[in-house]
Amino acid sequence: MLLPAKAEVARQLRRYRAWERVMLASPHDRTVRATFEDSGYTLCVLMGKRCAREAADAAERYLRTSLVSYLREQDGRPQPRRAARRAPPPERRSTAPSS
Repeated sequence: MLLPAKAEVARQLRRYRAWERVMLASPHDRTVRATFEDSGYTLCVLMGKRCAREAADAAERYLRTSLVSYLREQDGRPQPRRAARRAPPPERRSTAPSS
């Protein structure tokens, strides 16, 4: 799975949040709304999500976790616990008579 650079995710998330605040301050301004929606779309593409809210949440998780943790979380499957390392099984001696 290809993942974007964290610096780019952080930059796009800041852009999205900034336009979100502007859009909430003037919700009837079509230019502001269009720019906000564009920033949300960019974040969706970057994070591989279908809606801007999910993309923003995924970006925040991605930025605060390690790459391995993020991938495990995205996989959705529980990770098996590491088994304790054991010694190899003892050799079995054959009970058949030797010829």
